[in-house]
Amino acid sequence: MELYTPVLALALLAALFAGGSVLMSAAVGPKRYNRAKLDSYECGIEPTPQPVGGGRFPVKYYITAMLFIVFDIEIIFLYPWAVFFDSLKFFGLVEMVLFIATVFVAYAYVWRRGGLEWD
Repeated sequence: MELYTPVLALALLAALFAGGSVLMSAAVGPKRYNRAKLDSYECGIEPTPQPVGGGRFPVKYYITAMLFIVFDIEIIFLYPWAVFFDSLKFFGLVEMVLFIATVFVAYAYVWRRGGLEWD
């Protein structure tokens, strides 16, 4: 247990600093409330009214999220492959070509569906 004492002390110190910062900013900070500060922030655009249930998101958001996940996972698999490329030989090359071809099919699908067009 004594090996973890410095780690626990550092975690406690970090938690105290974070909590203290929040409390001090609430106690000492300025309290000038106005309409603009209390409104929700949407990238500088006036917020549009939404239905009570929250409304529906366009499909384009989900396509963009899927595209991000596909390329994020591709990068996660490409790094270890690049490190061990010499030891994998021809088998590793064939497997990565098949993997990248699969990712390219997903990319082509998103492209054809208009996921890369930013209107």
